[in-house]
Amino acid sequence: MSLQETSVSEASAAAADWLGLTGARVVIAGAGGIGVTCAQRFLDAGARLLIVDRDERRLRQLEADPAIGGRGGRTLAVDLTEKGAAARVIGQAVETLGGLDVVLHCVGINDRRPLLEFSDDEWKRIIDVNLTTLFALGQAAGRRMTEQGHGRIIALSSVSGLLAHENHGPYAASKGGINQLIRVMAREWAKDGVTVNAVAPGYVETPLTSEHLSEGGNRERLESQVPAGRLGTPDEIAGPVLFLASRQAGFITGHVLYIDGGRTLV
Repeated sequence: MSLQETSVSEASAAAADWLGLTGARVVIAGAGGIGVTCAQRFLDAGARLLIVDRDERRLRQLEADPAIGGRGGRTLAVDLTEKGAAARVIGQAVETLGGLDVVLHCVGINDRRPLLEFSDDEWKRIIDVNLTTLFALGQAAGRRMTEQGHGRIIALSSVSGLLAHENHGPYAASKGGINQLIRVMAREWAKDGVTVNAVAPGYVETPLTSEHLSEGGNRERLESQVPAGRLGTPDEIAGPVLFLASRQAGFITGHVLYIDGGRTLV
């Protein structure tokens, strides 16, 4: 190994040690673009990982992916909207990983239509997927973490939880609900060594947003609303997530961190 390679290796080890995530037992709910990028970065930091999603085909792909399954990342097919599913996930995580230190909730769907077009069932579906699954998973993880005296819970929110975007009614309501739910969780569990925070991305380019961005000037319109003049990347979300999960963030709780290139400033 060359001197340069040794220096890079030592620097990587030092970075991982700074985060204190080596050996951390991490559950990620949601196998979308941001969730998978976060999974890769947790593995880079030496964590042990379980990815949960209801899409079995997607999970099989991740198991075969050298960057996830090839580095020991585990998967579990579960629909978190089902009653009792969250408790089963936490129980399985403890058994599979040998404990629980971090939970990242990045389950979410959107339906871009005017409010007047939504039925009761369509409204309920978005709230159930985006917000109720966080309540259930956070509650199940909170029980375990408060008993053991430590833990990190992080939720993926959105700038839509603050801004009044058109055609985002149920989605915006669910993200605003996430912002307040994590604050209450943080308030109740702080004394037990558990931190609860959210990251709120602006416009991020992922496989899930690619179709919308390719339609009728949407990319240009959205970029024009961001002071930074561009869309974000999943890696720019993953870095703050790992920080909030790390030992460096032990005194940060109840915080919603906007990662938006300045979108919420205008």
